Amino acid sequence: MSVASVVLALVLAVFFAALGVAKVLAVPFMRERAAHVGYTVTAYRAIGSAEIAGALGLLLGIGCWPLGVAAGIGLVLLLAGAVVVHVRMGDGVREFTPAIVSCVLTVAYVVTQFGAAR
Repeated sequence: MSVASVVLALVLAVFFAALGVAKVLAVPFMRERAAHVGYTVTAYRAIGSAEIAGALGLLLGIGCWPLGVAAGIGLVLLLAGAVVVHVRMGDGVREFTPAIVSCVLTVAYVVTQFGAAR
């Protein structure tokens, strides 16, 4: 396990856990974001639950790389979906840049995990 992999896992886990908890708790900003993209609060809570599960998978991946890779791939797919939704809604780059940046970082994490597995 490389230092880069552990650092990325920790940073991404904190990021996704925070977003996931905010969605599950349906804080006002997340309610607004759900309405903006046409999702119900219940659907947004499901997405938040997936983010929390992904964060947990990243943390568990520190000790079990296949689990970390699976979590990372799941989060990349979730983020790709977020970018698609933002583009369909006609959002500008400002709105979907966080999804792209976190997706790139998550891909970097997955790559470092494969490197560590060798």
